Parts: sequence; C-alpha cells; structure tokens
Amino acid sequence: MLNPIHLRTLQECVRTGSFAEAGRVLGYTSSAVSQQMVLLERAVGAPLFERSARSARSTALASRLALRSRDALGALDALEREIRAMVAGDEGSLRLASFATANARLLPEVLATVVAQRPKAEVQLDEAEPDEVLDPVLDGVVDAAVVFEYDLDPRQWPLELCAEELLAEPLRIALPRQHRLAGASEVDLRDLTGDPWICTRADTAGARSLVRLAAEAGFVPRIIFRSNDYSVIRTLVARGLGVAVLPGLALPDERVRIARIAGRRPHRRVKTLHRKQNTNPLLPIALECLAESCASVADDWDDPR
Repeated sequence: MLNPIHLRTLQECVRTGSFAEAGRVLGYTSSAVSQQMVLLERAVGAPLFERSARSARSTALASRLALRSRDALGALDALEREIRAMVAGDEGSLRLASFATANARLLPEVLATVVAQRPKAEVQLDEAEPDEVLDPVLDGVVDAAVVFEYDLDPRQWPLELCAEELLAEPLRIALPRQHRLAGASEVDLRDLTGDPWICTRADTAGARSLVRLAAEAGFVPRIIFRSNDYSVIRTLVARGLGVAVLPGLALPDERVRIARIAGRRPHRRVKTLHRKQNTNPLLPIALECLAESCASVADDWDDPR
C-alpha cells in the first residue's frame, strides 16, 4: 500500500532534486525525508534514487511515480475537503418527510433557511402521513419526519426514535359565514347536534377525534362529506354544506367563520421523529429551524395549552 505522505515527499524530492530542499519545503529534516523514501522504496519493491555520498538522484521510476501520483493525491485532497464539508454540514444531504398542512405552513420557511445556510447541501422533502414515515425513519432513509397526534387519539411512537413536540395546534370549529352561530367566538358542540358535518376519512385520527368530541357532547355527528384535503373541507364549509373541526395549521380562511370549542381546549400535537443515533450534521440545523418556524406560528394563536 502506497503511503500518500510518502508520495507527496517523493514529488518534492523529484521537483527539487534534493532531500534537504524537499525537507525544507515540507518541514522535515533531511534524515526524515531519507527515511520516508526508504519506506516508499520497500513498498514499491525497487530503488527510487541513485544515492552517493553527496546526492540522491531520482530514477526514471521515481519520476514516473511522482508524475502519476499527482492525480491520485489531487483526488485524495478533494475527498478530504468533501468529507470535512460533510462533517461540518456544508455539504451532504438531508431528507425530510412531513404531512400536507405542515408542508404548506411550516416547511417552506425551514427549507429556505437550511438551503440559505448550506447552499451546497442537498435537501429533499417527501409528503406522507405519520404511519407512512415510521419505517423510512427507522431504516435511516429519512433523517427526520414531522408527524402529528391528537389529544383525543393519542399514540405511542417507536422507542428507537426521539419524539419532540414542536407545536400544539388548537382545534377550531369552522362554520359557513351564513350559519346561525357564525358571529360567536365560542360554540358549544351541543348546539351543532343537528348540523351536517364534514371531516377527514373514517380511518384517520381527525375523524376519530371528532366522533369522540361529539360523544362527550352527547351526540353522534352526521358526517355527509369526507376528504383528507383541508382545502376541500374549507371550501365545502364555505359553500354552506356543513360544519367542521379543523386544526390550527389548516386555518385561517376568510371564506369561513372560526370559533373556539366551548368548555374544551383540544389540540393536535405536531412532533418531529428522528433516530437517536442519527449523526447527520444537517439534522440539528433543520430541527432548530423547525422549532423557530413553529414558535412563530404559535405566536399567532391566543390559545393556552
């Protein structure tokens, strides 16, 4: 195995024609240069210098080796610079995953900040529901995922993952502007017993939370439309087709009226998941940006937890 340190010393010996001069350039003693060349000759299996009492003349093999090693040492230098940049987080890649409303409200600012701070890094974002991101995060395919859980539909995350809460979104009632209760700042769910409801699919945490909220108020909601796209739900509410319970990131929308739920302060909790062993230097930067983005959004909500 050829030692790159010895090859660099060889290049100076060939260039300067002197062990002493090569040592002066590289910061070695003449004796140290001579010892390195002896070790390189052993690795090569042939003499590299014609030695005499006063000089050491490089052989044709030494000149050839010095010339051919330039590209190899240049590539090694480039690799070392790349590795240092990756360790510092200046380069490398970061892959995130998040759900739709967070992608719309939180992630644009986060991605823009990370890219501005580390313009040479590759940053990717996938959109997925919480259950869809667990395996990719556990497998290391995704560095971090932004997920959610509802107070009324709590869940346990894998112990191998670090789960950190970023934001508590208040749940609000969305009403058509022409609704009889549209002017109220708070609405008792019991007053909506006979209204048609619009919510997400039946197999979602949002739908289960609505059913449990209604059960506490003593009724079963009459759900007539379902969509996992909150913009669709808001549009249906705006057209007067029903009422809905929506998380804070899905609001505001000037087309609908928003009211608190009287007597309750239910939330949807936004969290990050990442492997505890993840050493990607870009990850702390992204997590800090996420925390700042969530704090900025939370400042707009006058809602105690």
